[in-house]
Amino acid sequence: MELELGRSKRARRAYGFDEVALVPGSVTINPDEIDVTFSLNGTRLPIPFIAAAMDGVVNTPFAIEMGRLGGLAVLNLDGVQTRYEEPEAVLQEIAESPPEHVNTLLQRLYTAPVQDGLIGQRIEEIKKAGAPCAVSTTPAHAERRAPIVQEAGADVFVVQGTVLTARHRSSSYRHLSFHELTSSLDIPVIAVNCVDYATALELMDTGIKGLLVGVGPGAACTTRAVLGVGVPQVTATSDCAAARDDHHRRSGERVAIITDGGMRLGGDVAKAFASGADAVMIGSIFAGAREAAGRGNHWGMATPDPNLPRGTRIRTGVKGSLQEILFGPAHVDDGSMNLVGALKSAMGVCGANTIREFQDTEMVVAPSIKTEGKTEQRAQHVGMGA
Repeated sequence: MELELGRSKRARRAYGFDEVALVPGSVTINPDEIDVTFSLNGTRLPIPFIAAAMDGVVNTPFAIEMGRLGGLAVLNLDGVQTRYEEPEAVLQEIAESPPEHVNTLLQRLYTAPVQDGLIGQRIEEIKKAGAPCAVSTTPAHAERRAPIVQEAGADVFVVQGTVLTARHRSSSYRHLSFHELTSSLDIPVIAVNCVDYATALELMDTGIKGLLVGVGPGAACTTRAVLGVGVPQVTATSDCAAARDDHHRRSGERVAIITDGGMRLGGDVAKAFASGADAVMIGSIFAGAREAAGRGNHWGMATPDPNLPRGTRIRTGVKGSLQEILFGPAHVDDGSMNLVGALKSAMGVCGANTIREFQDTEMVVAPSIKTEGKTEQRAQHVGMGA
């Protein structure tokens, strides 16, 4: 249904995680018997969780631990891990910087050139430990870095920008061809970021194996405020999932839909899958892991942009180990730990054995779902300064 914004403009209503709820199924299932495995072009992951390519989250030790636990971490090839041979001192400087100076500091630190040798070295460190390795770069560098990445042994190549399309107009530079990129590589390519059906369908026709969904929902991203661009994640995921299903019916190829950002709690994660996601990419929650690179700090990929920064450093604090965040035991009651357990429990309540079954879960529009009957909880949080 479209709403009238004015005499010359109509708009479709879109929904975010806080505005919807899942309807329990007529059959419930033991969470311990539920299958949440995720496959990407033959690469099988025991859990459908991917750590975002954020410098405050992923370094090589974090990627190794994420792989040990059954997930996948994406290393940012345009970040401090590939600009500095010893990035720990740089990360410490970012963590200790006063808020009023941090963006200027980030802009300065990110002027150091990316070293091709460090790209191969970081990938080899992850693979040597037996973990799967995914890496991310921008469209401007994707063609040149693709052979370096493949030769070093990476399993997944992510091309990441604020918004990516299969068609791009520019008279000053050559646009990346996803057709050519996917044809030149033996490893799967994931494109980032998309929020609508038509663009998703066009990107899928280029041969990509995964599509990240989301523009600006991340906790450290300010794209929506700076550019005014974005679509709430439930609607964006559902629209892109419809493109996946139509593409699969037409071609026989299933492109993974990966909801990227906007998830703060286990309930948000469950709603992302029920909206149509095959996997989720998370940044800020994982930034609170003891193993995360940022020492309890998180910042967006576009934060160091010298012309138009679209991010900020936020303080997540350290909540616990990565294992506790993924599998528990949870020692906080806000839903930010034991994400896998929360997902399986939600699936069990809704009667879904697999992620694909969970994608058919009934949803309702419920803007009061978190506040209905919760007067005492809200009062307590206000009293605690939350």
